[in-house]
Amino acid sequence: MWAERDELVVAERVLERVSEQLADERASAAPVPGQVGGRAVMLVPHRAPEEAMLPPGYQRILVAVRQAAGPVMAQMRAGLEPLRAKLVRLVDRGWLRRLPDGRFTTRL
Repeated sequence: MWAERDELVVAERVLERVSEQLADERASAAPVPGQVGGRAVMLVPHRAPEEAMLPPGYQRILVAVRQAAGPVMAQMRAGLEPLRAKLVRLVDRGWLRRLPDGRFTTRL
């Protein structure tokens, strides 16, 4: 009876440690907010196997580029410059490819 209780205590400790390790691994894989000019910004990770690591707005951009009939272009209009900056950021991190004519497409 005491042996079973001791085994249960050890099993609970192991489970707790493994749970903490998994939580730490998930936290390190998640996008990390940063500070730029006193404003909170979401850092875009370099290309990884899982798009889930990207913030939701960037995930939506990737889906839209994938669903487009061909390469897409961010029009130079008021309000679209933030979109263009996000597209360029996705190119810099290896998620998208920028063509010489300025249009964007998925990586092959």
